[in-house]
Amino acid sequence: MRALTSLLLAGVARAAIPNAMFRGMPSLPKVPVPERSITSPNGTALPPITTVYHFDQLIDHNNPGLGTFKQRYWMDWEFYEPGGPIILMTPGEVNAEEFAGYTTNYTIDGLIAQQQSGAAIIIEHRFFGFSNPYDNLTSQSLALLTIQQAIDDLVYFATTVDLPMSGGDAVKPGQAPWILSGGSYAGALTNGDRLKSKPGIFWAAYLSSATVETITDYYDYFTPIREYMPQNCSSDVQAVIAHLDKMYAANDKVGIQTLQDAFALGSLDHVGDFATALQYNLWDWQSMDPDYGPGALFYQFCDALEVKDGVNAGPGGWGLDHAINSWGNFWNTTYYKIICEDKDVETCLGTFDLTNPYWTNITVNNWSRSWAWMVCNQIGFYQVGPPEGQPAIVSRILQPSFVERQCVNMFPEVFTSPPQPATAVTNTMYAGWDVNLPRLFFANGLRDPWRGGTVSADGLNKPNTTSMPIYMSDGFHCSDLVADNAMDPTVAVVQDAALRYIKEWLAEWKPSK
Repeated sequence: MRALTSLLLAGVARAAIPNAMFRGMPSLPKVPVPERSITSPNGTALPPITTVYHFDQLIDHNNPGLGTFKQRYWMDWEFYEPGGPIILMTPGEVNAEEFAGYTTNYTIDGLIAQQQSGAAIIIEHRFFGFSNPYDNLTSQSLALLTIQQAIDDLVYFATTVDLPMSGGDAVKPGQAPWILSGGSYAGALTNGDRLKSKPGIFWAAYLSSATVETITDYYDYFTPIREYMPQNCSSDVQAVIAHLDKMYAANDKVGIQTLQDAFALGSLDHVGDFATALQYNLWDWQSMDPDYGPGALFYQFCDALEVKDGVNAGPGGWGLDHAINSWGNFWNTTYYKIICEDKDVETCLGTFDLTNPYWTNITVNNWSRSWAWMVCNQIGFYQVGPPEGQPAIVSRILQPSFVERQCVNMFPEVFTSPPQPATAVTNTMYAGWDVNLPRLFFANGLRDPWRGGTVSADGLNKPNTTSMPIYMSDGFHCSDLVADNAMDPTVAVVQDAALRYIKEWLAEWKPSK
């Protein structure tokens, strides 16, 4: 199955990075590049989808005199006809070459292009992949990695680029309609871009699972997981977490050591790192898609806990003792190898050894360092335990300060003490949940752990209007971006509505020059 294979490969690739304190980053599902020849509407053979193009992007939009750097992008114009829209998307905090397929009709962007005779572009975010203003990721270089610089990149690209297709030098905003698309963090950029840029650059926007409201203490990440995972699995996970937290509160070091030993994680020096390790199975939920069946890694985990001698546990699970033994056995026999490969426990999961090269690796194409910079400074979204009185599938040992300490580990020349990210400032600058702009289409998923940062957050009750439609499927994170996910009828409804609104909005567009 295409989706399951990409999930497992993505999990292994990310797991290879030790101490992945931001493993639950809000990234997009992957789609393959079509194995077919690409031709234009008149039959002309076009370059492969994987062809890399380069744009001279400003290093600093506040100081153009610093010059430019090469920003990579990919493009598909197989459906393009003069007058059609340009659909622009950045996949956000990743190496973008793995997302070239997003320019095709395997995704909502490509479906829009196909319907509207448009062209679709994927552009790499600054300081991710190989689109770097400088040849390193020192904190001095990363000072130019901000939300606003990333927004300005999109505007400058749209207003300046000469695209590689025929007539590509005459499709600037005003000459052709531009649609901005994005999912997750990149979806939030899409909101901020239309809000802060001069009017008329982007006519419309598609925002999938867009985390428009930045939140420091983001314990709500685990709420949809707890609510929609198998109930017996949730019950047993809660039992183990409550057991751990009770021993921590009582300073029962012997009991904690016994619990860690059951997972073969006894050599971890700090209980917070052990509590983080228990999050890893839950983070796998984020990568789910509607077509994932029992073989998905998350369901393998729950089956390991809840199927005993061929019998499924009831809603209350099998209880604490069985949960500890079965969860620990799953780590010992299956999961540790997936997460840590051949690394020892402390190297893979520990966060207190400052000699680990993970903290000092400043080479480019190191997504975890670039994303850590953004998280520590502007975004937050620390996935931690909930307040007392709420059900917990994650230990309350984990609080924002535990993660903020790691910002000091990685950027000691900037942070002498654990920093609090400026989430309030970010929300003020870009409106957060208060966004109210015409021709924004919001698509969210009921089972998305990032839903709490979107306009579909529980209790927000933001109105769904024809000017700013808000649709929600039964899907997971950014499920609606992938065309194949229309197999879920609720995702199909969202995609069909988006195509309908985009068509109506484009009919209203008029050239300005």
